[in-house]
Amino acid sequence: MKKRARSDGSRAVAGAPVDAGRRRLLRAAAGLAGGGALAAGCEYRTQLFLLGDAPETEVEQPEWSASRVRAFRPLGKTGFAMSDVSFGTSGLDNPDVVKYALDRGVNYFDTSPDYSRAGSERALGEGIKGHPRDKLFVVSKFCTPDGHLPGDAPPKEVIAAVEGSLARLGTDYLDLAHVHACDSVERLMNPNVHEAAERLKEQGKLRFVGVSSHTPHLETVMRHAVDSGRFDVVMVAYNFESWPQLGTIFRDAHERGVGVVAMKTLKGARHTVLSDFTPSERESFPQAAFKWVLGNPHVSGLVVSINSPRQVDEFLHASGRAATPSDVALLERYDRLASADYCRPGCGACLSSCPDGVPIDDVLRFAMYYETYGQQRVALEEYARLPAARNASRCAACPAPCEAACPFGLTIGAKLRAAHARLQFA
Repeated sequence: MKKRARSDGSRAVAGAPVDAGRRRLLRAAAGLAGGGALAAGCEYRTQLFLLGDAPETEVEQPEWSASRVRAFRPLGKTGFAMSDVSFGTSGLDNPDVVKYALDRGVNYFDTSPDYSRAGSERALGEGIKGHPRDKLFVVSKFCTPDGHLPGDAPPKEVIAAVEGSLARLGTDYLDLAHVHACDSVERLMNPNVHEAAERLKEQGKLRFVGVSSHTPHLETVMRHAVDSGRFDVVMVAYNFESWPQLGTIFRDAHERGVGVVAMKTLKGARHTVLSDFTPSERESFPQAAFKWVLGNPHVSGLVVSINSPRQVDEFLHASGRAATPSDVALLERYDRLASADYCRPGCGACLSSCPDGVPIDDVLRFAMYYETYGQQRVALEEYARLPAARNASRCAACPAPCEAACPFGLTIGAKLRAAHARLQFA
């Protein structure tokens, strides 16, 4: 898996001077600071952080060229059998990649209005044009290109948002729409969204309703979603040795006919860690992660961001294959190397300890995009959206009670101060 070059040509060293490339990024981000209303009660309000490239290996293996979907799994009681390795469209801009995946048997496509500010929906729509619609499962979200709808948005605004997705996708209906990146039971059960969903179903514009989450209250939200009987599919951040309660939730979902789709399966795919792997280990990492996830019989399938034909070849090589002991050993090694430096999505144990309400997990995530994935523009844009009273400037003289609350022993105070030095406007 190659270590991606930074888009501004700089090295990401905490506290380094602002270089010319970063100044250009700051100027570009300045126009977005404060833009767009943010929905209350939602931990992750936009998916702009997914704009960067998905991981890609250094050397393409010859055997990958013949990869195609080998297994299809029932998606709960929807009546659809989804490709076990499926297509996430965050950052997608090339419809030909979608066509390539269709030729290889992929039939499940996940998108959202706020992926690339609706660009991914448009690219997906072009890619599926002319393909038999009843052979596909097209998924989007209840939101807009600028992020989530306010919590008090009336049903007509929710309906209008879905109709916008339909227009961009060039389709008459969505197979599924998710309550997007949900972090509270209140938002999960918002009566306006559910009323809108029922109206959309009556109009033939929507078939099923789901929820996605990769946030600190992930397990609480998913438990309620399964128990409520209101959701047909749940899409959950799920990866090696994370969220211990999810196994029970997945089992119950399976028993009740609720489809389970896994995301965030690569556990950050931190290039700073993978750079310590041999080339063959780096090439094996994504497939090992996928095979481990698919080893859970209660998982319907997984979604991974795909932006190139090469990724289709590589990722589909894991389809229908079981994890081996060497795969598990590789994942365990990754965990050991990443554990001291990885803020786990969905943890949130430190959040209540901050006297200033700094969204610690978000700030560290933005820093990871900048320093590890080369997504400088996205990191700066997202950090700029935080009000000054809640950004990491508050950490300058703080004794860091968050560190005592972290179950993984991260040096959170130092990390937050370094993040602020890197991400603040000059």
